[in-house]
Amino acid sequence: MTAAAPPESAAEGERGPRGRRRPAVAVATGILLSRLAGLVRERVFAHYFGAAGAADAFSAAFRIPNLLQNLFGEGALSASFIPVYARLLARGERADAGRVAGAVLALLSLAVSLLVLVGVLATPLVIDLIAPGFTGERRALTIVLVRVFFPSTGLLVLSAWCLGVLNSHGRFLLSYAAPVVWNAVIIATLLYYGGAGHQRPDQLALTVAWGSVLASALQFAVQLPVVLSLARDLRVRLDIRSAEVRAVVRNFGPVFVGRGVVQLSAYVDQILSTLLPLGSVALIRYAQNLSVLPISLFGMSVSLAELPAMSGLHGSEAEVSAMLRARLDAGLGRIAFFVVPSAMAFLALGDVVAGLIYRTGRFTAGDTRWVWAILAGSAVGLLASTLGRLYSSAYYALRDTRTPLRYAVIRVTLTVVLGYACALPLPRAIGIDPKWGMAGLTASAGVAGWVEFALLRRTLGARIGPTGIRLSRVASLWVASALAAATGWLVRGVIPPGHPVLLGAAVLPAYGIVYLAATAALGIPPARELVRAAARRMR
Repeated sequence: MTAAAPPESAAEGERGPRGRRRPAVAVATGILLSRLAGLVRERVFAHYFGAAGAADAFSAAFRIPNLLQNLFGEGALSASFIPVYARLLARGERADAGRVAGAVLALLSLAVSLLVLVGVLATPLVIDLIAPGFTGERRALTIVLVRVFFPSTGLLVLSAWCLGVLNSHGRFLLSYAAPVVWNAVIIATLLYYGGAGHQRPDQLALTVAWGSVLASALQFAVQLPVVLSLARDLRVRLDIRSAEVRAVVRNFGPVFVGRGVVQLSAYVDQILSTLLPLGSVALIRYAQNLSVLPISLFGMSVSLAELPAMSGLHGSEAEVSAMLRARLDAGLGRIAFFVVPSAMAFLALGDVVAGLIYRTGRFTAGDTRWVWAILAGSAVGLLASTLGRLYSSAYYALRDTRTPLRYAVIRVTLTVVLGYACALPLPRAIGIDPKWGMAGLTASAGVAGWVEFALLRRTLGARIGPTGIRLSRVASLWVASALAAATGWLVRGVIPPGHPVLLGAAVLPAYGIVYLAATAALGIPPARELVRAAARRMR
């Protein structure tokens, strides 16, 4: 037995190894474009704000309503909506698929509208729970910014509905590249108003927040025409009588709670970071924008591309299990090939990476070193976080949303306990700068991530059979990464002191070339494929 043919993504996924990678490549390309635009945005933001009080307020304010996007948007909506919608498309039931998509849009719009309204009105009541370390002007600015960001985030949630429809029809590039529009508007706002120099940092923060509202509307608008052309049977009605709609709502509940539990962890981290020295909230945000890049490019690209294809698999239980194991093992190998060197780069060359992206204007050399420390902490759990996303997608494809929820609760509990201990009491106990608590937060989250990954893998293995990457393969990747890191240190040692961009332009390409050469020599399949592709292009 094979997977069902339509939707297009599932069909492509069964044309052999090259066809199986096409959706992941499209997702990775879209995410790469949006993340590169995001890095440009953060570089411009760091240039005008640095790690001062206004940057702290902006970072905290953006995180608060962003909860809506994370809860209702990409993760929860994809896990509950795509399996049902993609299965209807695979069976050729397009009219039913259109009714499901329209009902989900109506329910989502209603829920988000109510929450945005409540959020705007209730912001002053919850701000002390979210950012207890903020007082005076920082607190007042954060309240104003949160109220502006709420409508922006509501529009981004609707954009996530477009993503679910597009992905189910095999259109991956547009949905993941659409945030480029959002970033472009923010960058233009920063350059126009920040470059003029007529606004104080707090005024500029408010201007950029309003720019985000326009940016969110445009991100939704660029996807909508294509969505309407694909979902021609779309009927937007507030209807929950359909069994398929009820299945989406039923699946959404556990995923929503699971995402909420994970978001609780993120908010606990933010609460703790507001209790750390001035600038900590902004520095953690700068580091997280870098650390999520490999997770998005390699973890999300593979897991999100695989979700529609895995959801369309059918046959006997043994046949579906065999196909799932094959897809999982191939995806895990591709993820590890790119994530292991990313973790090593954060650990050994984090200052070079941070300096290349941020080191201009108000962003100082000291800020660069602190971002390196936070990135090194993030490296602890980077591989577990990315591999765990693919395992979660396999559970969602099997319509099991409760198992990932249980393990998310365990992960978050560990993150909260370890994060508090490592962020606040530990630096005082060993007599180091309290700012080292920022690295303690990210490292403790990494430890919790490994526990969650181990639980996800063990339970799924008992259900469909053993999956995973051979230990020898993982060891080879780490050895190659260590060799590349040593080369990077050698290159930085012979380069005269100069601009961080020049240093990064010399060190990081050398790191990448040595890693690719070493993995190809060790016989790692993705490396050999990349080398052969490069050789063909050079002919």
